[in-house]
Amino acid sequence: MKTVIYYFSGTGNTEKVVNAAADALRGHGWDAAACAIERAENVAETVAACGSIGIGYPVHAFNAPASVIRFAEELPAQEQPKPFYIFKTSGEPLALNNISSCKLRAVLEKKNYVFQSEYHYVMPYNIIFRHTDKMAYRMWETAKRLIPIDCADLAAGIPAAKKSFPFGSALAWIMRVEHWGGRWNGKMYSVDESCVHCMKCVKTCPTHNITYENGKFCFGGDCLMCMRCAFHCPKNAIKIGLFNKWKVNGAYSFLPPAAEEEERHKRYCKNSYEKYFEDARRRVLASGGDFPDELRMPAAEEEDDLSARATE
Repeated sequence: MKTVIYYFSGTGNTEKVVNAAADALRGHGWDAAACAIERAENVAETVAACGSIGIGYPVHAFNAPASVIRFAEELPAQEQPKPFYIFKTSGEPLALNNISSCKLRAVLEKKNYVFQSEYHYVMPYNIIFRHTDKMAYRMWETAKRLIPIDCADLAAGIPAAKKSFPFGSALAWIMRVEHWGGRWNGKMYSVDESCVHCMKCVKTCPTHNITYENGKFCFGGDCLMCMRCAFHCPKNAIKIGLFNKWKVNGAYSFLPPAAEEEERHKRYCKNSYEKYFEDARRRVLASGGDFPDELRMPAAEEEDDLSARATE
């Protein structure tokens, strides 16, 4: 089957996942490719030639990013039903992330695209706080073991849907205030004196929201809050408005750390992370794969771990 996974990736996590997925699908005989939404060309012709399409995105405030929704709205309607599937990433494995595809699915289904499967992988944050290198390594190595299993099911036509919950669509609708809020907050981005004018932010902004004129940077009103500019700035010179205290700068290596690191957020969503990695371990071992002990979360904290219990 010919398929294309159209994706948006702010700082590279989703791109890593969909490229691995396309590679896994090719191993099952599919003619599979991954294409960034911002670089997509001849979309109507490409979709018409595909037996199915995929959509990949990072979860933004428990929703798909605004650019992904716009892309879905611009896809051509289909005369015959066309299956679609979803690959998504987030920094935490909370069940609230299950609602993130509500709007996306609704838009596509109105155009005669038929939902088939949805897969979710935990990858390190590019905002809120920086995960340790050990956690980033654990996340990516786990995703690399899960993706072939999920793609085998996808190629075999085995459906996979995330469990919904009451009023999930309504909550997702409320949280889509981030689409408007991101544009508003993006106007408050600024550059400090450490900037070396490499223009990396201008060249890589997915919405061309950053311009440089008369010796000054201008941040417009089409920001996605994808964090690409601030995350990849070589001098950590970009301030991200109201959320500057949550800024994360610098790419993750995804390699085993050379030394022990202090885990300052070890109680954050702890139960959810433990469940995610344990469920992954069981699936991988059941499929005949390997899941080293280093990928497992440490044993649970004492019962006074209030943050962990709050995520149950």
